[in-house]
Amino acid sequence: MMDLKTALNGFTPETALVLGSGLGGAVDAVQVESRHPFGDLDGFPVSKVSGHSAEIIAGTLNGHNVIVLSGRVHYYEEGNPAAMRGPIAALKEAGVNRLILTNSAGSTNPDMAPGSIMQIKDHINFSGTNPLFGEPTDKRFVGLTSAYDKGLRKTFRRHAKSLDIKLHRGVYMWFSGPSFETPAEIKMARRMGADAVGMSTVPEVILARFYNMDVAAFSIITNFAAGMTGAELSHTETKEIAPQGGEKIARLLAAALKEGL
Repeated sequence: MMDLKTALNGFTPETALVLGSGLGGAVDAVQVESRHPFGDLDGFPVSKVSGHSAEIIAGTLNGHNVIVLSGRVHYYEEGNPAAMRGPIAALKEAGVNRLILTNSAGSTNPDMAPGSIMQIKDHINFSGTNPLFGEPTDKRFVGLTSAYDKGLRKTFRRHAKSLDIKLHRGVYMWFSGPSFETPAEIKMARRMGADAVGMSTVPEVILARFYNMDVAAFSIITNFAAGMTGAELSHTETKEIAPQGGEKIARLLAAALKEGL
């Protein structure tokens, strides 16, 4: 076991990308310098969710040093909302100042169909928990008024337009999982202002802001949420649809990095 900074052996990234379920193909455009399984790194828990390969990929994308986390650990796996604190702290120690998060999510918006991409502009933490529970210092009182960096959001919208990628904008609601939401919960979510629902991302956003990182985040819409079509939901559907959006996210990131993000 070794810490991430040692494993990178002098490689110094400024941007990190966290990939959600079924989005591993988004690393294909990265010129790989090294790969490191989570299990070989101090503080990196290993996800047991199918569709998450649980490794760090360090390399370059359009000439810029990046780190990709192919997979993440979710709150629902062990009931630990701070499961990703170790990895995000390690990214900060390695030099990362910018965190780009992706997830697979269900749409509560009839106009945002499966295969769409939603840029997250804000979130609702409906889980009842927080990754900073137990933090002993006053740093735990993290401000989230601008959790999703406005400059990054503007940059990605500009590049989406130039690439002819339709980029929805909306509010993401975090449910604890692992069971999918009920139709009644989705009706509630819509009334509360949620455009998409999912089981990740919000803990990492809170932790990234705790470590003073700039954050941007995207949901790949893999299905309409419960009760909107009458069909039952499944993780298989998530894994099948997610790569469609993952390819678009990779193009967006490459374009943004080309101009210095």
